[in-house]
Amino acid sequence: MNKKNKTRNMVSIAMLAAVAVVLMLFEFPLPFLPPFYKIDASELPVIIGAFAMGPWAGALIELIKILLNLLLDGTTTAFVGEFANFLIGCSYVVPASLVYYYRKSKKNAVLGLVLGTVTCAVVGCLLNAYLLLPAYSKAFHMDIEALIAMGTAANKAIDSMFTFVLFATAPLNILKCGLVSVFTMLIYKPISRILKGE
Repeated sequence: MNKKNKTRNMVSIAMLAAVAVVLMLFEFPLPFLPPFYKIDASELPVIIGAFAMGPWAGALIELIKILLNLLLDGTTTAFVGEFANFLIGCSYVVPASLVYYYRKSKKNAVLGLVLGTVTCAVVGCLLNAYLLLPAYSKAFHMDIEALIAMGTAANKAIDSMFTFVLFATAPLNILKCGLVSVFTMLIYKPISRILKGE
């Protein structure tokens, strides 16, 4: 990669991370999920950058997005939410861009986005069940049962950790990644030309 391309990539990464931070500020809860689960479109610039510049760029944009958001907005989750956002975001962006980046085609873009969505849903469930919800519980001096009860209040089918991740965590990640994937397919090509200086 020549110096001009490196500079363009650095500028693109910074710009996409800034857009992701702005989108991250516009989050909203869903009525069938506990109130601390919110949806936003901040993965859209991240996946566009990963498709255009590779998985490493996607992971870097994700990291910068989280750090900038912490600087601008602080944390209300004792850093648990930010840590979760980074890990779960990467579990979507990295697999999706790996499939597409090295063999670019519309078919591989769709396959990558589907793989990324499924991976994100699975990783999100495992991380929430075994790491993130316990860490959240500890950080806020709450019993796990209290968190599960918040899920039950939103969805009566939630009555255990298993049903929590099945009916709250998985739907959140599938819906978020699904919407981002649809918008990616709609806008990626014209934006990628700008990022590549074409």
